[in-house]
Amino acid sequence: MPEVAVGIDIGGTNIRAALVSKRGDILTKLSERTPADPLQVIERIKAMVGRLDAPGDAGIGIGIPGRVDVANRAILSGGILDLAGIDFANRVESALGRRVILENDCSMALIAEIGLGAARGYHRAAMLTIGTGIGGAVANSGRIYHGRQTAGQLGHISVAQDGPLCPCGRRGCVETFSSGTALRRHMNEAGLQATSVSDVFEMAASGNTVAKAVLQAWASPLRVAVDNIAATMDPDVIVLGGGLGSAAARALADFPAVAPWFQPKILAAKFGDDAGVIGAGLSTFASGGTAAEKHVVLVNGVPASGKSGLAKSLSQRTGWPILSLDGIKNPFLQHIGGVDRDFNRTLGKASYQAIWSFIRDAPAGSTFIVDAWFGFQPKTVLEGYIRDAGVDRTAELWCKVPGTVAGERYARRLKDRLPGHPGAEYVQELVALADRAEPIGCGPCMTVDQTREPDMGVVTDWVSQVFGEPEEHADLR
Repeated sequence: MPEVAVGIDIGGTNIRAALVSKRGDILTKLSERTPADPLQVIERIKAMVGRLDAPGDAGIGIGIPGRVDVANRAILSGGILDLAGIDFANRVESALGRRVILENDCSMALIAEIGLGAARGYHRAAMLTIGTGIGGAVANSGRIYHGRQTAGQLGHISVAQDGPLCPCGRRGCVETFSSGTALRRHMNEAGLQATSVSDVFEMAASGNTVAKAVLQAWASPLRVAVDNIAATMDPDVIVLGGGLGSAAARALADFPAVAPWFQPKILAAKFGDDAGVIGAGLSTFASGGTAAEKHVVLVNGVPASGKSGLAKSLSQRTGWPILSLDGIKNPFLQHIGGVDRDFNRTLGKASYQAIWSFIRDAPAGSTFIVDAWFGFQPKTVLEGYIRDAGVDRTAELWCKVPGTVAGERYARRLKDRLPGHPGAEYVQELVALADRAEPIGCGPCMTVDQTREPDMGVVTDWVSQVFGEPEEHADLR
């Protein structure tokens, strides 16, 4: 399997190309002006790929400034640079002698931010890339959402029906007000002598009313678009990227949401202009590498250690489904009378086997959360299930509580437990078990102190790192 890929980001001003590792590191990077002629773009890409001197097995991902039908590998339209109508995919592949992956440029950037950047750990994310134009992308459960063909054209949210004409054919798209091109127009129309957006901020901070007016003309329409995204999609986070992403996030801080219903979380992209090439490189691994792996989070701990709550919180953050012993076993306990502790344990073993059967039959690329006290079966049994289910990576979350805490929690819940679960006589046994119990140790492990509310951002971030790059052990205390 290749360890590096070529990521290419075609912008309205520059074409960026980089050699990208599986970890998302940029090893070598090039930037060239974007030709106006689409056919010259192909020649420029060929030359840049040659200069990167990538290995023959390295995949190539290309971010396209325009609408892309990913399923059919076709470019449907462009904006400032229009690559539609020239059979771009086949021409590039003929020029390079290898297959390429095409995706909208903002979608490529969001792939990078989901995997390694500002959107990591969020279930639902939207992104605006603010540069020469404004690109948009939407992701759900870590995957780009394409809709019928080309969902995510957020730069073409209309914010003023009588606004400037947009390349899409309509008037008043947010791109016409809040892109880099639009910012320069606002500055020229106002007669503001500034060379960069940083200059505009500095002038506004010093009390320059013209600079303040320019920022308002630039950021206010973006505020409307962002609030519209919140109203229609309600994502967990909206990431602002591209060359002006950080500046836009800074400007929006002075233009808070008007309606209390819509208060989206807005973050500047971690990778800025590099997000496009990083995501384009990572997309090649996703098509035939890491995203095809099967992952399992083992939420482990003795009874009453807080496993179920932790598993539920992680599922809410990531969208990964939960498989639990009690979730499978309890319906049987409800319908079978006269169940004793031995039969309950037998049902537990059968439920354990059923969980791993589900995982085995799931497609590659699936991720599951398994909520169980894994110590009730030998480690060799778990290792066999993991192997037979085709699981590539596991991450263990060890729910740590003192024995007295586990005993008190178990005792409080006795009245709610179904027949077949151990009764009051089990409390002292559980106290001793909790004090000596240890993680199962089938992979990287994080210890989570379950005597206090866990920081789910830290937990999710660690799990994401494990599934991208294995680590040894971590603690959350």
